Amino acid sequence: MHLRNLELFCSVAEERSFSKAAAEYDLTQSAVSQAMQQLEDSLRVQLIDRSKRPLVLTAAGQTYVRGLRDVLRQLQRLESEVVSIGGMLSGQLKIGTIYSVGLSYLPQASEQFAAMHCDVDVKLEFGSVERVVEMTADGEVDFGLVSFPRNTKTLQSVMWQQEPMRLVCALEHPFASCTNLSLDALQGIAMVGFDRTLTLRKEIDQYLLKAGVTVDTRMEFDNADSLIRAIQASRGVGIVPEAAVRRETASGSLKEVACHGLRMTRPLGVIYRRRGQLSQAAIEYSSLLLGRKMETGKRKPGSEKPAEEDPIPDLKNNSSIGV
Repeated sequence: MHLRNLELFCSVAEERSFSKAAAEYDLTQSAVSQAMQQLEDSLRVQLIDRSKRPLVLTAAGQTYVRGLRDVLRQLQRLESEVVSIGGMLSGQLKIGTIYSVGLSYLPQASEQFAAMHCDVDVKLEFGSVERVVEMTADGEVDFGLVSFPRNTKTLQSVMWQQEPMRLVCALEHPFASCTNLSLDALQGIAMVGFDRTLTLRKEIDQYLLKAGVTVDTRMEFDNADSLIRAIQASRGVGIVPEAAVRRETASGSLKEVACHGLRMTRPLGVIYRRRGQLSQAAIEYSSLLLGRKMETGKRKPGSEKPAEEDPIPDLKNNSSIGV
């Protein structure tokens, strides 16, 4: 049983495709298919249901890939630790991130990290909060970056920052000429907002409700980038995370409106599995983000709950998407 075949199987399981796994490892589709057949023959069990498209794993395949990811991660960490004894980090670092965080913060962070550790291959996996939680719990990524983080039985969270929410509008909107808007001025105003199933949207609605303000949300989106584009296209106004709109406000394509009653923040955090151990590369990258040493000591579930967090959505019963 070759290590490469085990790595290929994890890739097939993740991509649900022989051709995509082949492209990742610069192999032919036929070579990957043969390798998977050899793996199944050696185990004497079917791992992949080839009758469906995209491919799906059998029950045995699902059990195998969960355990295999742990083994491969431990091997990668061991190799990284051995190499780091010589003062250098190497290998691959996979980070799961919601879209707004990955697009806003990670390009600069990855550039800084690469300057310090050029032999580490950093790969970002984007997804909703649910998807990032799932990837982290299943060991598909080394750690995840999400909004409204919390501790669970399988995941530990570390608070990163409280990101300010900002009121922004198109240059043609009447608010663009305002220098010090009151929150009451939003009463009844037509706005572009996040999808109502999102935790962030619920928090925004609750914040405005406590202030006695009701807005008319005309358009809803499940991610910050689409929402920002809609504000520009519709000449509208909306409340968005500060970092997600930093480029537009800096270039002058959107106007940040000073609103003295809006003091809402969105909690962001790092999540990682309680089982296993973070690689040195993961510790170094997360420490770079946090601005302090990443502590990964074992703690009891719920003992380090962030001050303003909301529960991570139930993966089976909640349809909300992280932004």
